[in-house]
Amino acid sequence: MPPKAPAKGKGPAKRKLAEVFPPGEVLTDTAKKSWKLGAPVGQGGFGLLYLANDASVKQVGDDAPYVVKVEPSDNGPLFSELKFYMRAAKPDLISGWMKSRKLKYLGVPKYWGSGLHEKGGKRYRFMVMDRFGSDLQKKFEENGRRFPHKLVLQLGLILLDILEYIHEHEYVHADIKASNLLLSHNDPNQVYLVDYGLAYRYSPEGVQKEYKEDPKRCHDGTIEFTSIDAHKGVSPSRRADLEILAYCMIQWLCGRLPWEDKLQDPVYVRDSKVKCQENIGEFMKKCFTSENKPAEMVKFMEEVRRLGYNDKPAYEKLRTILQDGLKSVGAGANDKLDFSMTVNGAGPSDAKVSIAFLEKCLAAETDKSPWLSPALQYLSARPPPPSLPFPDRSECLCLFAANVPQIC
Repeated sequence: MPPKAPAKGKGPAKRKLAEVFPPGEVLTDTAKKSWKLGAPVGQGGFGLLYLANDASVKQVGDDAPYVVKVEPSDNGPLFSELKFYMRAAKPDLISGWMKSRKLKYLGVPKYWGSGLHEKGGKRYRFMVMDRFGSDLQKKFEENGRRFPHKLVLQLGLILLDILEYIHEHEYVHADIKASNLLLSHNDPNQVYLVDYGLAYRYSPEGVQKEYKEDPKRCHDGTIEFTSIDAHKGVSPSRRADLEILAYCMIQWLCGRLPWEDKLQDPVYVRDSKVKCQENIGEFMKKCFTSENKPAEMVKFMEEVRRLGYNDKPAYEKLRTILQDGLKSVGAGANDKLDFSMTVNGAGPSDAKVSIAFLEKCLAAETDKSPWLSPALQYLSARPPPPSLPFPDRSECLCLFAANVPQIC
C-alpha cells in the first residue's frame, strides 16, 4: 500500500513515528489470533505497513496475503480507522451485503483483526487487513494525468457500490481520491477504497447529525476534492462524498480541475466550487472542449447538487446515469478495466506507442527518430490550441502516439 499523503488544509499533527519491527515479529490480536510480520512495505500516516501472514507459517514471503498497519498506541489516526473497520468492515458483513446485492465483489477492505503490542517498553496499536497493489494516482500520473472515458465511468460505478455500503453502515468516507483507491493484489479488475482516517459516523444509531458550520474545521480533507460543506467546516455527509466523487471523475477525464492553479488559497478553491455548483454548464466549459464534454457527468453533478444535507442519495438513479454513459461509448460496467489512453481520452485503439514511452523520450529530449522531432517541436515551442482551457500535454502525446511506427 502507498504512503498516505497528508490531508491538505490541515495543520501537521505532532505524533510519534512507529519503530521498525524485525521480520518474524509475532503480534496477537484481541481474538487471540497470532500474526507474523514480514518486511515493511510502506508507510501510512505515522504508522508502518508490514507484509503479514498467519503465525503458523515459517516465514512471511513476498506473496503474503495480508498487511499489518502499526502505530504508537497514543496516535490518533489508526484508532479512528479502527472504529470504522470494527463496525462496518468485518468479513461477514461485507459478504452478506454482496450476497443481498448480487455483487461479485465490494471494494471495501476487510477487517481481519487488531490489538495492542508491547515492545521495548512501548505500546503499539495494530490492524490486520487485506494486501493491495498499486494506487490509481500512480496510474493517473503514468497515463499523462488522464484516464479513458470508459474507465472513469467504470470507476464511478465501483465507487457508488462502495459508498452506498459505507453510507448504509452509518459512515461517510470524506477523502475519496485516486491515491486512496488501490488495485487488488490478485485481480487487476478490482478497485478498493482505503484510508478511513477521516471517516465520519454521520448517523450513529440512526440519528443523523445536524448541519452546523464550524470555522475551526474549515477546509478539512484534500483541498482540490473536498466538498463545499467541508470548506465551511460542516461535518461530512453522504452528499459530500458524492460531490467529492464528481470532482475526482472530472479530474480523471480532463486532467485537472479549474481551481488547481491556487490550491494554496482554500477560500479561492471554496468560492470556485460554489460557482461550479451554481452553473455546472459553465464549469464544464472550463474543463472540456465542446466535442469532449461528457453529458452524463452534467446529469450526475446536477443530481448530487439537488441533495439536502441529510438526504439519502438515489444511488440507483446515479448508477443509471453512469451506465447510460457507458452505453454511449459502446462499453459495459463489467468490461475489464483498461488504463490505456488514445486520442481525446477515448481509451484503447490501434495506437502504436504508449504515452509513457513518449513521455520518457521527451524527458530525455531525444530526437533520434524522425517522427519524434515534430513532436518535440510541437510540445516545446507551440502554445496549446486555443480550444483547450489549459496546456494539455497528454492530448498532444496521444495525437503523436496514434500515428507513429511500432518501435517498442
